[in-house]
Amino acid sequence: MTWSHSIFKMASQSQGIQQLLQAEKKAETMVSDARKRKTQKLKRAKEEAQAEIRSYKEEREKQFKEYQREHMGSKDDFKAKVDEQTMVQLNEIGESVEKNKEKVIDRLLNLVYDIKPELHQNLRT
Repeated sequence: MTWSHSIFKMASQSQGIQQLLQAEKKAETMVSDARKRKTQKLKRAKEEAQAEIRSYKEEREKQFKEYQREHMGSKDDFKAKVDEQTMVQLNEIGESVEKNKEKVIDRLLNLVYDIKPELHQNLRT
């Protein structure tokens, strides 16, 4: 082998190594870009899924409130019914008190005034 042949061989090996390094760098760049695109796609898909979930949840809540309004009435309707029932019961109690007040007073007075003194059973023997 001659000296020039040896230099030519080393130069071509050096060029081959440079080409391999450039190819490796290009491959790393391509892989990095692909990872970035994948990350962006996943992020976008996640955001779209969250938006879809939010939309679905809002729709279901709307349907539930509509169902609740149709079948059970609103809170105001329920409160009004409870208030009405309470007033009816209070009126019934008031009428019962008025109706039985005299009887109760007479009975209490009879119990207080009609004292029948008796010896206790332990003292009788």
